[in-house]
Amino acid sequence: MSSIENQFLDLKPQHDVYDAIDPQGALKGSATDKVVFISGASRGIGQATAVAFAAAGAKAVFLTARSEEALKETKAKVQTANPDTACAYAVCDVTDAAQVEKAVAACVAAFGSIDVADANAGYLGPWVKIGESDPAGWWLNWEVNVKGAYHVIRYTLPHLQESAAKCAADGRSGGHLILLSSIGAQFLLPGASDYQTAKHAVNRLCEFVQSDHGDDGIKCFAIHPGGVTTELGRSMPDNMHQYLNDTPALAAGFIVWLSSGQADWAKGRYLSATWDITELSAMKDAILTNDLLVNRLRAKL
Repeated sequence: MSSIENQFLDLKPQHDVYDAIDPQGALKGSATDKVVFISGASRGIGQATAVAFAAAGAKAVFLTARSEEALKETKAKVQTANPDTACAYAVCDVTDAAQVEKAVAACVAAFGSIDVADANAGYLGPWVKIGESDPAGWWLNWEVNVKGAYHVIRYTLPHLQESAAKCAADGRSGGHLILLSSIGAQFLLPGASDYQTAKHAVNRLCEFVQSDHGDDGIKCFAIHPGGVTTELGRSMPDNMHQYLNDTPALAAGFIVWLSSGQADWAKGRYLSATWDITELSAMKDAILTNDLLVNRLRAKL
């Protein structure tokens, strides 16, 4: 690991929303006129992200998840955060292409566009060694975390491209796509072969989106949302729970920041919501010059 990469370990860690990424602070009004599509919006980070975009002044937020009752709860929280933000939802399983396509179409029919897409739906099963794993359960991680992200990408991309073109004509930044990854993508922990390989694939998928559609104005990011005490987080082994000390609001604010245009220079990369954005932004030139925060095989000794 180079000295530049080592510096990322020294970035001031953040565990809760702070002013620079506060939708009601420095980011207030940053989501004005934007329509935001969120999968996995029924609870946890997805729910917090919907509320954060509303607080930042979003025109509309469209929610999807498998539980209608939970979606109703998120919608109520969005409307409380900002009565001027329109909100609608669709019950949707991200592993089903037809359901995602239908949900995206419903969002565009209701609100006219999609300016930000957040592929937040995720899954983490029990940690077991490969030789003891259930094949269906192992593959379900890939079905939700990779295939689900792909479906959101595939069906929102045409609308994100339109947003990017329209916003560019107005001197604004649009066409933002956020993929929920994990710091687990960077680790090799016994029993986590399904989840950690899936999240590693999400990082690479982000790079391919940027490679294929960067010229179309798309800005794609793969993010570690922090260690959050969500249903997914609690399903990790007990000895990992000590790392669940970050709030959902931290990731939510970070996602709003990514979608504000201020982080467009970092598109196509893996980022952590726990990194202080002032310190991260100060490393822009080093990151771009050395092509950091991407998956690469470095053979140089």
